Amino acid sequence: MIIHAKEKKERALGEKLFLKAHRCSSPKCSMIRRPYRPGVHGKNRRKISDYGTQLMAKQKLKISYGVSEHRLKNIFKEASRNPAATGEKMIELLERRLDNVVFRAGFGDSRPMAHNLVSQGHITVNGRKTRIPSYVIRLGDKVAIRTESQERGFAKGLKDKTKKVTLPVWLSSDPDKFLVEIKSYPKDSDIEFDVNRVIEFFAK
Repeated sequence: MIIHAKEKKERALGEKLFLKAHRCSSPKCSMIRRPYRPGVHGKNRRKISDYGTQLMAKQKLKISYGVSEHRLKNIFKEASRNPAATGEKMIELLERRLDNVVFRAGFGDSRPMAHNLVSQGHITVNGRKTRIPSYVIRLGDKVAIRTESQERGFAKGLKDKTKKVTLPVWLSSDPDKFLVEIKSYPKDSDIEFDVNRVIEFFAK
């Protein structure tokens, strides 16, 4: 099942990535029931090499944001050409993805769910329907749930729910309109990643 496939990735990395938000917060979470690596030898402890640590850091970043290997490498290349610190720029570019903004706004309980909301046409940027989850938002952009979608099942109870969401400082919200506005560019993430290890991985 898809649920178990996602949880298997989390077990392999030894960390909750909240790919299945509600399940990850419940006693059913695989990381609670089986807090060891999947497979026959999953319970055996093993020393991880420096390369292995870099690989795991890269996998955590890639899986958490739901991006492909090719896309993550391109983000690294773009970030390394920027005068800002490469790691900080990488996080900024990942956070500015439309599916991530939808997740941060509380419209989706997880990034995979937010990704689906975008690809299914439920999200607008500045009033225009946008189906591209990797679309990079800009300063002043307004992201909202499409008017026609606000009566769908996923939106029931969402207004009260989004009012309780703690937004990152670079977003402002109008829950009554199912809308968030980009006030500034993100400088860090609510989830901590060892980005320096990711840079080391791609720099080889």
